[in-house]
Amino acid sequence: MTMNKIKWALGIIVMGFVLNSQVTLAEHFNGHVDVKVGALSAAAEKGQITFNRTCAACHGNNGEGSLKGPPLIHSIYNPGHHSNQSFYSAVRNGVQQHHWPYGDMPAQKEIAFSEMAAIIQFVREVQQQNGIVLQEHKM
Repeated sequence: MTMNKIKWALGIIVMGFVLNSQVTLAEHFNGHVDVKVGALSAAAEKGQITFNRTCAACHGNNGEGSLKGPPLIHSIYNPGHHSNQSFYSAVRNGVQQHHWPYGDMPAQKEIAFSEMAAIIQFVREVQQQNGIVLQEHKM
């Protein structure tokens, strides 16, 4: 194979990776899932109100995601991969970007512990209503 053909082949391969990553980024930045919300417990109803007041600007109404942040009603956030403690930690301390290309989440220290508990109850109930259940995390 001549040097020109090798350069062309490498260029095509690189372009394929670039285009594929752009599609993947577009899917992530779209970051929206269709969320069904059914009947909720009293605690989850309080959590829904607080979530939509304090979290929806980034995570979308009812956790469906937005252009600013990922959906929380997503299998990545099932209890086996992201425990309730990880939600508390993210709210209290912030979290570095790791699953989605939205950037780091800043700490939300204005949210009280009791409000976090209700928000987590809401997220977990809506996850279950949308078929997201505990899956053992495997690395």
